[in-house]
Amino acid sequence: MKSGEDVSELKTPLLDRVKLPRDLRALDEDLLPQLADELRREMIDAVSVTGGHLGAGLGVVELTVALHYVFDTPADRLIWDVGHQCYPHKILTGRRDRIRTLRQGGGLSGFTKRSESEYDPFGTAHSSTSISAGLGMAVARDILGGNNRVVAVIGDGAMSAGMAYEAMNNAGALKTPMVVVLNDNDMSIAPPVGAMSAYLSRLLSGQPYRNLREVAKHLARHLPEGLERTARRAEEYARGLITGGTLFEELGFYYVGPVDGHNIAHLLPVLRNVRDYADGPVLLHVVTQKGKGYPPAEAAADKYHGVSRFDVVTGKQAKPKANAPSYTGVFAEQLVRQAERDERIVAITAAMPDGTGLSRFAEKFPARCFDVGIAEQHAVTFAAGLACEGLKPFAALYSTFLQRGYDQVVHDVAIQRLPVRFAIDRAGLVGADGPTHAGSYDIAYLANLPDFVVMAAADEAELARMIATAVAIDDRPCSFRYPRGEGVGVEIPEDPAPLEIGRGRMVQEGNAVAILSFGARLKTCLLAAEELAARGLRPTIADARFCKPLDTELVDRLAREHEVLITVEEGAIGGFASHVLDHLVRQDLHASLKLRPMMLPDRFIDQDSPEKMYEAAGLGVRDIVDTALLALGRADLMAHGA
Repeated sequence: MKSGEDVSELKTPLLDRVKLPRDLRALDEDLLPQLADELRREMIDAVSVTGGHLGAGLGVVELTVALHYVFDTPADRLIWDVGHQCYPHKILTGRRDRIRTLRQGGGLSGFTKRSESEYDPFGTAHSSTSISAGLGMAVARDILGGNNRVVAVIGDGAMSAGMAYEAMNNAGALKTPMVVVLNDNDMSIAPPVGAMSAYLSRLLSGQPYRNLREVAKHLARHLPEGLERTARRAEEYARGLITGGTLFEELGFYYVGPVDGHNIAHLLPVLRNVRDYADGPVLLHVVTQKGKGYPPAEAAADKYHGVSRFDVVTGKQAKPKANAPSYTGVFAEQLVRQAERDERIVAITAAMPDGTGLSRFAEKFPARCFDVGIAEQHAVTFAAGLACEGLKPFAALYSTFLQRGYDQVVHDVAIQRLPVRFAIDRAGLVGADGPTHAGSYDIAYLANLPDFVVMAAADEAELARMIATAVAIDDRPCSFRYPRGEGVGVEIPEDPAPLEIGRGRMVQEGNAVAILSFGARLKTCLLAAEELAARGLRPTIADARFCKPLDTELVDRLAREHEVLITVEEGAIGGFASHVLDHLVRQDLHASLKLRPMMLPDRFIDQDSPEKMYEAAGLGVRDIVDTALLALGRADLMAHGA
């Protein structure tokens, strides 16, 4: 017990006494395991209310406590990668009182966020960026004459991306002092990661060993060439045999580990040693168990990676009953059906087999489904290689993650006109994950590529037909996008027929106002049409289906036969509307037409329910109604003026 502490104080939960990391650093080391237990319980309780990423955070509770205890945050920069590991970090850094607003409208982000706290030096909602960012911070520190430390905690699959190794190679070449903590939660905590490993790690990271190693290297340089080479290889072999760190050593990092990431007594001395290492970058290999400390998570196959609200006692998640199949489920089922008839169909995912639905495909066709890890660049070019040899690759990626492979889409697929099929999940606004995961940009960044077929599904049946269309396209690349969540409840044909390339459809004939929808806002457009009909106006509703090639005949007809043309899309400026407007201007059809493009606004929209996010974006039913009435000069019919 430290001086000044009494028995009554110790009865108070430790977590109540820790508002910020400086309070944590005032505690006695012996109290840290108790604090970790309380922190774990607090996190479980909070996520049971909000939902979110549970398993990864549970695995780093002790590591989070130890890092904030040893390092002087926020002066020392602590970067979490992937950011969904950061819930315990948020609780310890002044955000405990808001932790039950996690991923809610107006609440805390589910990832680290620079604008949210000084303890979040870098936003990491996507993966594998921490070492690059940390190296930049460390180099800036050295240029500016600072003396703070930089720590990048990378794990939960993030080391499968090439960017992490590019950064390590650069850091090793620069010999810039920084610490990379590899959170390895893919292996169990076996005897090799116990007391002996902790002792060796403490020994290898300590100054006496480092000095002895330098002496040995100096002596080896004075030996004859053959003996020097033998001595150097023997030393490297011995370290690799003990620690398994040869790869990281080759990249220029001083490797320490593995260490049990749940044993604070083992972590603290090693963290102090790597903190004080000033001769270059160091990698600390920490082994953790995803879902640690919560039996339902430990027993689950995915370790409760991402959960909805749940009962703390039973672990049972409260998942709302679906009224219609999810778009992801429809994609998975239809792709399996197509693959049963065409053995050339193969599927690729980048560490998201469940999220994209490809786990079903993998069960049926294990030899034709490839999970390449968090490596979207490789996924795209790998698919291109498959296409070169006559296979029909479907690269199933979230819109926000496809951005990471854009150069490969351009150079390796589009320029070579290879028939890779991009199944783009999570198109549009996605709710609780917020702006980092919004599928806002794929329309714009794909439809500007020559000979690229770009489709968007308005409902489940349209998605099924677009999958059949993609199977049939064998002379160029294509994409089809669909949102997160359940469909609208339409019947899916037993044998969906391919669409005619570049041909939209008329959904409802009307007059005066034409609403041209691209994608899943069609249902909203139809609801807006009902409200307009109640005011005596019957708009025409059309579904574009294709942004590229654009159905110019449909666009021309809508322009010629209507006073107002409204385009509606779940994408950013520069997407579908731009292609429509470009065509109308070139055909000189715009002069007498009132054009009103509706798309996502030119700003990032914070997390909330998808419905509220679309309202904030100005893409709700009322927004479409008001746009039509104002364009017609009938503000008197607007709801607030009625």
